Amino acid sequence: MANARKNEFSPNIVFPPGDTLRETIASIGMSQADLALRMGVTEKHINEVIKGRATITEGTALKLEKVLGIDASFWRNLEHQYRKYLAEQEERERLSQKYEWLSDFPLKKMISRGWISGFDDKVSQLAELLAYFGVATWESWHNIWIEQAAFRKSPVFQNNPKAIAAWLRRGEILAQTIDCEPFDKKAFKYLLPKLKELSTEQPSVYLPQIQKLFSECGVAVVFVSELPETRVSGVARWLHKGKALIQLSGRYKKDDHFWFTLFHEAGHILLHGKKEVFLEDEGQEQASDKETEANTFAANMLIPPKEYTKLTKGGKPSLNQIQDHARKLGIAPGIVVGRLQHDRILLFSQGNNLKKDINLEQDLKSRCS
Repeated sequence: MANARKNEFSPNIVFPPGDTLRETIASIGMSQADLALRMGVTEKHINEVIKGRATITEGTALKLEKVLGIDASFWRNLEHQYRKYLAEQEERERLSQKYEWLSDFPLKKMISRGWISGFDDKVSQLAELLAYFGVATWESWHNIWIEQAAFRKSPVFQNNPKAIAAWLRRGEILAQTIDCEPFDKKAFKYLLPKLKELSTEQPSVYLPQIQKLFSECGVAVVFVSELPETRVSGVARWLHKGKALIQLSGRYKKDDHFWFTLFHEAGHILLHGKKEVFLEDEGQEQASDKETEANTFAANMLIPPKEYTKLTKGGKPSLNQIQDHARKLGIAPGIVVGRLQHDRILLFSQGNNLKKDINLEQDLKSRCS
């Protein structure tokens, strides 16, 4: 769509339809007064049309067709193109006052990923960016992405609001392509314990399966690699009351982080309000109560408390014990390692060979952008 707009022919100037009308009547030796008489309008009105001060209405176009023998659609199109041209020039003038808005957007990265087209002309680039966000004006963008308390209250959003807004918007766009059943809380709760078994598969296998299974419960899952200055690992939000969105960046590129973030966001969907937005940065120093609840939900869902107690009751388990326990639980051993590292039972340098690498762009190119 962006490329289509980029390749459209946009003339630098469009002449008023009155110029064509003046030349037409002059070529057949008809005066403005004679044209007015034949059309049943005042000479002043014809003069206003020729000067571009009055528009060629449907009625005027039909009268011109009868008098001059030139199809009404020709006159209507001339008028339409001229008024469109004037509106575009007015829009360009308005946008030219907002060049500074382009600053802080990761434009090069957005262009390289094909999210938007690149333009040398700043006005065209501004228009392209507004179209990307699905808004008509800078003020609308600001009201939606900056003034909404749901976004502003997140500490992560303060890193670079424009970059995070661009990342979030890409998630919206991708989510629109995913057909979801109406949200079914009961089905979603039933799915999650079974879902973690997929963690033993390769990412190229479980990523599309996650999208499919979640969509059947009313949750769109999209994968969007992070942008510079975002530092966000995931987000949980509601697109409308019947469709939730989980957006993952795969920031830490390890399977334990990926699965924990997925279940963490699922926890927000199940436990918290539909008007809230939960942006996650796993490096946050202090978690809110709702973030703590989501953390607990994810930890217990991946490794039930009783099973975790069995694993750790003798102190630090060996790597073999970790693998055996993961096998019994039906989950990837890297998930167990990640939990033990988080709880300081293992050093962060221990057990990393049991974790799997995950690179969203490589593992699922058609579903990550």
